[in-house]
Amino acid sequence: MAGNDVSDRGHWVTALEELTEAQGGRLVSIEVLDMAIGHQYEAERLPFSYLTYDPKDDVVIVAVGGDSPRYPVVLRHMVRHPREIDVSTVDVPEPAVRVVDQDGAATLITFFPGAAGTES
Repeated sequence: MAGNDVSDRGHWVTALEELTEAQGGRLVSIEVLDMAIGHQYEAERLPFSYLTYDPKDDVVIVAVGGDSPRYPVVLRHMVRHPREIDVSTVDVPEPAVRVVDQDGAATLITFFPGAAGTES
């Protein structure tokens, strides 16, 4: 994935906090790429809430929704025991984050322009 490889776990918290701040107000899709279960969308173009790494529980959490009557519920997708995080925000059509878990399954988080209220 083109962009920044956030290989040092010590930088994951800060990198994802900065990304959350920079991508506020955007829509996000969450796609799980796993050879065992196939490729599946967890969420498609829903309002982005946050993306974080919890070092205590060793989990990356991406949350969508919860910001309006149209999307009142927060959906949290968790990637337990991540081994790799790649962030692409420069010179790409849509900013994206790839998180690879201990078993090699990847979660692709893609950001799209537009406020949640403007999409149908």
